[in-house]
Amino acid sequence: MGWSVSRRDFLALAIGAVTAPEWKRYADPATELEVIRVTDPAFTSGMTAPHLRQFTRHSEYLLAWSERTATRQAFLTDLKSGEFLELTDAKALDVSTLCLSADDKSFLYFDGADLSESPLLKPAPRPIYRVPEGAVRTGFTLAGDGSVFFAERAAGRTRVMRLSRQQARKAFELDAEVDGLMARPGNLRTRLQLVWRQQGALWISATDGSGRRPLKTEPGKTGAALWIPSGRTLIYLHIPDAPKELITLREHNPDTGADTLLAKTTQYISASPNADASVFVAASGSVASPYVLILLRSVRRELTLCEHHASNAAMVNPVFTPDSRNVLFVSDRHGKPAIYMMPVARFVEETAADEEPAKR
Repeated sequence: MGWSVSRRDFLALAIGAVTAPEWKRYADPATELEVIRVTDPAFTSGMTAPHLRQFTRHSEYLLAWSERTATRQAFLTDLKSGEFLELTDAKALDVSTLCLSADDKSFLYFDGADLSESPLLKPAPRPIYRVPEGAVRTGFTLAGDGSVFFAERAAGRTRVMRLSRQQARKAFELDAEVDGLMARPGNLRTRLQLVWRQQGALWISATDGSGRRPLKTEPGKTGAALWIPSGRTLIYLHIPDAPKELITLREHNPDTGADTLLAKTTQYISASPNADASVFVAASGSVASPYVLILLRSVRRELTLCEHHASNAAMVNPVFTPDSRNVLFVSDRHGKPAIYMMPVARFVEETAADEEPAKR
């Protein structure tokens, strides 16, 4: 059985006090479907980068962040009760690096130049690496073997660093700047690879830098990209040069080079697959249609879930919970950026929890 946090453990593990639920339920004006505003828009809250693990395996809890205690800190959110538990006392939390370990027993994040790891039960953050003075860190990802990867830029060179078993070393080095570093999902039986953005194009290599090459995606601009959970393919948004043409959602197989059209979109700015990649949830960047939508792969059909009305659609980044029963996203439609949740079980079949994490 997979590890999970019991109700008793949840109430005992906080660094700070337990925060009472802030949920506000309302019917979406466009679809009349129920939306739950999870956090109070009186203060800023949000989620981590979409490619990082932010939900526990059985979809009970969300690792997110909030400024509800005046400073930006990590919180564990109970997606059933709505309660929040403060997990950090960081000075300069990089919210885009919040990440659960594969076994849900710990979480990682950068606090300024320090990479810290903490048990999820009874948090006790411990620095495990410091970015050298003068270097600028970009990217953060967790590989299937538990290794952490990120990039450091200094003196015109980029070092892709690998931290494994508390030891850091340079994995490989590049002349170019690196952004959007993502490890290919999968267990230890899958070849470990990294994808990143370099001068606007997507590149791939083994984790030691060998086999480095650009992906042969559709010519033109490449927007947001994510691995599907199995790691078999990568989905990405293709942005046409002509402003009146539609943005398309495409799928790329790095092993075969196949690059296929999944669907034309209503101007998606981000898209994310559910656990079996049968359905995608997306945010539209259209000012006239500021919606969160789902796209059914089999019939290439879009369904509107709700309005997001974010002042900047780039913040929305909707994602499925691992069981595909809920979609969560961020919007500032009611004040400051807040986290929203929508039940989608009537539209999407439930998916099982992923396999047990590989033993290191």
